[in-house]
Amino acid sequence: MLVPSATTDEMSMNEQRGYCALTISPVFAQFVEGDLLPAIGISPEDFWPGLESIINDLTPVNRALLEKRDEIQRQIDRWHIARRGQAWDHDEYVAFLESIGYLVAAGEPFRITTQNVDREIAEIAGPQLVVPVSNARFALNAANARWGSLYDALYGTDVISDENGQERGAKYNPARGAAVIRYATEFLDNTIPLDGVSHADVNAYGLDHSDDGDIFVASLANGDAVGLADPEKYAGHSGESGRCVFLFRNHGLHIELLVDPEHPVGKSATANLADVVLESAVTTIQDCEDSVAAVDAADKVGVYRNWLGLMQADLEATIEKGGKMMSRVLERDRHYTAANGEKIALTGRSLLLVRNVGHLMTTDAVLDANGDEVFEGILDAVITTACAMTDRRRENMQANSREGSIYIVKPKMHGPHEVAFADTLFGRVEELFKLKPNTLKVGVMDEERRTTVNLAECIRAVRNRIVFINTGFLDRTGDEIFTSMHAGTVFRKETIKEQPWILAYEDRNVDVGIECGLPGKAQIGKGMWPKPDEMRQMLDTKQAHPEAGANCAWVPSPTAATLHAMHYHAVDVRARQKELAKREMASLDAILTPPLADVSVLTAEEIQAELGNNAQGILGYVVRWIDQGVGCSKVPDIEDVGLMEDRATLRISSQHMANWLLHGVVTKGQVLETFTRMAKVVDRQNEGDASYERMSDDYATSIAFQAACALVFEGCEQPSGYTEPLLHQYRRQKKAELAA
Repeated sequence: MLVPSATTDEMSMNEQRGYCALTISPVFAQFVEGDLLPAIGISPEDFWPGLESIINDLTPVNRALLEKRDEIQRQIDRWHIARRGQAWDHDEYVAFLESIGYLVAAGEPFRITTQNVDREIAEIAGPQLVVPVSNARFALNAANARWGSLYDALYGTDVISDENGQERGAKYNPARGAAVIRYATEFLDNTIPLDGVSHADVNAYGLDHSDDGDIFVASLANGDAVGLADPEKYAGHSGESGRCVFLFRNHGLHIELLVDPEHPVGKSATANLADVVLESAVTTIQDCEDSVAAVDAADKVGVYRNWLGLMQADLEATIEKGGKMMSRVLERDRHYTAANGEKIALTGRSLLLVRNVGHLMTTDAVLDANGDEVFEGILDAVITTACAMTDRRRENMQANSREGSIYIVKPKMHGPHEVAFADTLFGRVEELFKLKPNTLKVGVMDEERRTTVNLAECIRAVRNRIVFINTGFLDRTGDEIFTSMHAGTVFRKETIKEQPWILAYEDRNVDVGIECGLPGKAQIGKGMWPKPDEMRQMLDTKQAHPEAGANCAWVPSPTAATLHAMHYHAVDVRARQKELAKREMASLDAILTPPLADVSVLTAEEIQAELGNNAQGILGYVVRWIDQGVGCSKVPDIEDVGLMEDRATLRISSQHMANWLLHGVVTKGQVLETFTRMAKVVDRQNEGDASYERMSDDYATSIAFQAACALVFEGCEQPSGYTEPLLHQYRRQKKAELAA
């Protein structure tokens, strides 16, 4: 189901241009004609008919793809229902999927041919942030997270223990600071080691000048001087005697040593080392999709306006810090002198990609000639591209893409035909704006089952413009449950993670990416770390991502990016990919084995605990989405542990409950009772939020509570189990209530 078209009242607010049959929301028209088109030098008379042509030509194709998606699912549902109670026949299942076009025939081997890709994507392995572009402060923080203080990241998180007098407090704790320096020193010894001594033994850092250029040296207390074990890792310096920055490079990532005898830390630190600064979030995805709550034209304009501001480098956010108002803008470039005397300029910002929405949803920002809302994904492609074109016009700052490319991540595509449609759409946008073919690069998110099992053919469909594939457990699991909804009862959520299909999915994504020639041209990514307060645990576990051959992985904050960067210094991802290229391709049969369980072995208490965990998580996220328009937030789980939640986490929880309800593991009354009880828990967890509206005061009138229940009770009928249609419906209802 799609979000309904605009109401009569909404229609009366729209304006129609005389040179096209589109009906344009005034707020959207004002943004496009007042801000966007002047910035790229295109007239409304040229733009609107061009947009209309794309909409008229591609809307029927988009609609047909969605109908095909639904028809395939209906065939799968009927197949499972007809075999209910029979023993699982895997060969018969695979043959059936081939017969309905769910599995497509593999073509000849190929390698992608993408060109003009920036080094941050093609060559450098490092952390990747994902941030809602609707929030200007978050968007700027993420864009500026290219560089981060390792000292700050260690001091402010649980990486450093609070034990033995090292606790965090309102005032600086010298014992904790000493522990931070010890940790950072060990990192330096492992990453840019000195020749025969530790960085802890250094009395001063400096340069020896020679006819062949500068040489980095470290002076010891006994007067001796040593160099780096690998002198090639020294990259340059900035500043003069006293305050100076030394720049190093390891595995393509940079490290700064800040020497400053006047700095509060540097004046008492060994070698006056005031900080260790790491190149951190090499790339950032500015998200228009899962982490954003944009349900109408006004919301979409807010999203587009911030993306335009990032591309023009004039986005600004005002924040309060320490009782003072501060203005946040994009960081400037960083300048150094190389060993040979040449000047170096490094960008101070992450390379920015923008994530558009998928093919499903529609928006009232524009109505077509029939008065229907246009597909949001089509509008996203046009408008985010137009915004990104201003990147080439910024002054006194390096362009986002030094190669002149525009990077768009495309989610929620099911199989090669839908990916091919994105390729066609991007080509039409390039024609509209007279851009060179394949200027628009695409990231294909491998988070839907039909894409996973046909990944090579999906990549083939965009082989001239692809720059990114990834895995993501949550959305992928949500689609796994929905696809096999009628096959049987699924495991508990935590047990699903232990099933063979998930490991095969993670490995096969890398295997296919390597086989199709992505290394050196494109990113192979891994999913989000969900616990923003558990950085010790992240450091202990997330090195598995670069070791798995991923040259980027998602993190929830700039601090997490700085900490995760250490993993890419420890692992040479390109060398690891070469090793993995020799292994056998991960099993497709394992991926095609649904995670079905015999839940009769579970006790009533275990079933209720799973139900309560799901219900609490759904309510905690949905209440902020519906009532406050917050698309991504740190939501306390049932144990009060903060977890990053977005629509992907909501999809798996709601589909899991819908599956257990469908197969009689739980009853509708039991689900409703659990929701009402968990609403009180969520209300308690949000007592400190002055803008929070309690659900348990009146369940019948709480729109957020009704939305949460609908996600489960109507879960089997939602397209691919997506949560957007219902969330948009109830958020619009809430906005109307607030306006009234």
